[in-house]
Amino acid sequence: MRELSHLLGSIPASLTLAINDKAKALQAAGQDVIALAGGDPDFDTPAHVVAAAIDAIAAGATHYPAPTKGTPDVLEAIAGKMARENGIHVNPKTDVVVTPGSKWALFIALAAVLNPGDEVLYLSPAWVSYPPMIRLAGGTPVAVDLWPEDNFTVTAELLRGKLTPRSKAIMVNSPNNPTGRVLSRTEVQAIAQVALEADLYVITDEVYEKLVFDGHQHYSLAAEPGMAERTLTTNGLSKAYAMTGWRLGWVVGPTPAMKLAARMHSQAVTSAATFIMKAAVAALNGPQEAVEEMRCSYQARRDFMVAALNEIEGIACASPDGAFYLMPRFPNTRKNSMELAEALLAEAGIAATPGAAFGASAEGHVRFSIATAMSDLERAVDRLARIAAKL
Repeated sequence: MRELSHLLGSIPASLTLAINDKAKALQAAGQDVIALAGGDPDFDTPAHVVAAAIDAIAAGATHYPAPTKGTPDVLEAIAGKMARENGIHVNPKTDVVVTPGSKWALFIALAAVLNPGDEVLYLSPAWVSYPPMIRLAGGTPVAVDLWPEDNFTVTAELLRGKLTPRSKAIMVNSPNNPTGRVLSRTEVQAIAQVALEADLYVITDEVYEKLVFDGHQHYSLAAEPGMAERTLTTNGLSKAYAMTGWRLGWVVGPTPAMKLAARMHSQAVTSAATFIMKAAVAALNGPQEAVEEMRCSYQARRDFMVAALNEIEGIACASPDGAFYLMPRFPNTRKNSMELAEALLAEAGIAATPGAAFGASAEGHVRFSIATAMSDLERAVDRLARIAAKL
C-alpha cells in the first residue's frame, strides 16, 4: 500500500478530548471518576433555543440553507450581535460565514489568510488545537510564551521578539483557555500596535467572551482603530449558551478574506444545519437571562475552588478572570504535568489535562474544568486534600 498522509500523521490527537473520552469510558465501566478535563457545560441549552429548533424542524427547515454560508436571518442576527456587543460592524451578506462549530470557523479563517510557510504567532499557553490547525492550514506555528510569574501578560516587546519576514498573523484567545486570563485594554492595544506595524492579520477566538468575572471587560480586537480590515473574529454558541453538541459557530471579517473562507466552507462541509441556524437566531436575539445565570454559577464555582485548593498544602491556584478553567500547580512535586495528571486519575479518580498540552509555560500545572456540578467539585477537593502530600 502507498503511504498515507505525512501531514496528518504528524498531527497529534487532541489531548483534552482523549482524556475526556478516557474518563467517560472509565465511568461507563463503573469507576467513580470525576471528569474535570473537558470543556462541556453541565447546563441544559436554554428552553427557548430548544423550542426554536424543534419548531424549525416541524416547519421543514431540514434542507440545505440558502445561501449555504448562512440563512439571511442568522447572518443578520450575527451581524447585529457583533455591532451591538462588540463594536464590530460587518455586512451580513458578505462578511459573515456560519459554521458547524467555532473550531471550523477558526480553521477556515486560517485557511483564508495563509500561504505555505507563513508563520502564525500564537499566545501560549494556548488551546491544544491551535498549533495543529495552523499546520493543517499550511502555516508554521510560532509560540509567544507568556509566563505565570507575569500573570500571562502580553506585551508588544514579546510579540516583536517573535517576528520574522515570514510572519503573517497573530492568533489570540480571550478569555483564554486554559489560563482564564482576560486581555486588558492595554494588552489589546499592544497586539493591535504590532499587527499594524508588521502588517499582520489577527485571528481572534472570542468563544468565552460572555464568561468574565469580577467586572472584567472583554475587548474585541476588530473594534480597535485600523484593525477591522485585518481582523477575523470567530465565536460560537457552545460555551455561553451550553450548546456544545449543536455545533454552531461563525467567523466575521473583511470581505476579501470572508469570500475565500466561504469558498473553502462550501467545498469542505457545505453548511451548518438549517434548523440550528434558527436556534442561533433565538439564542442571539432572545432572552439572555440564562447566560447570566450560568456565568454567575461559574463565578461561584471558581470562588469555591480557588479558595479550597489554596487551603490544601502543596497546591497553589491563581484566580482566573473568565472562562471556566483553573490552572493549579503543585510546587512541591517532582512530577511533570503529564505524570501529575496520571497520578490524579490513578490515585484520586480525577481526570485533568496536563499543563504541557497547552505549551511550555503551562508545565507544572494541570487544567481543571469547572463546567461541572458543584457536588463533583466538592468531591474533587476532598480527594485532592487526601492525596496532595503524596504528589
